[in-house]
Amino acid sequence: MTQKPTKNSTLPPPKIAMNKQVLDNVSTEHAYEILERLADEDANISKRIQELALEYLTRVDPDDIAEDVFYDLDILDVEDVWKNSGSTRYGYVDPYELAFEMFEEVLEPYIDDLRKCQKLSMDEEAKLHCMGILKGIDKFEQEATTEFKDWAVDDPHENFIQVFEEWKKENRNPENLEEMDEFIKKNFPKWYGSVMKEEQNPR
Repeated sequence: MTQKPTKNSTLPPPKIAMNKQVLDNVSTEHAYEILERLADEDANISKRIQELALEYLTRVDPDDIAEDVFYDLDILDVEDVWKNSGSTRYGYVDPYELAFEMFEEVLEPYIDDLRKCQKLSMDEEAKLHCMGILKGIDKFEQEATTEFKDWAVDDPHENFIQVFEEWKKENRNPENLEEMDEFIKKNFPKWYGSVMKEEQNPR
């Protein structure tokens, strides 16, 4: 007859819990390698991985992106501008140029997601990514009250145009361009003229 384990007896962790613990400690890089190996080993698994990946790629909410962009811009710390600009051992670093670089760095992951959609010919999703980024930049320009903003006065406008141009360069759907034109005209009238000027006079 099997004895019931005592309170102090040591039992091996459940298999499911152990698997979860292993997964929690796998790096992003290794997780990607594991997916690639699974896909190479089984065509059905490869197909399922692609299906799940597409599900995530198609979940694009411009409002959520805008909030994330605004949050990431709003937490930029002016102390980093002061600490890393001016006279340094490598020469003079202009604080306004540094602030612009910091602004761009925040936007880069979001623009990269936009590029991924365009690379996969997901024009609709790429358009929504662009709209979300533009809304986030505008919200920062309108609502941010941080000291960093004082060193990034022109950055929202310049980056707004850059993001639009980045999207437009690879957009292959004329209807999307018309929709984006109306979107900018309706939501960002103060920048509409300059965006259209850039369209008419591409660099």
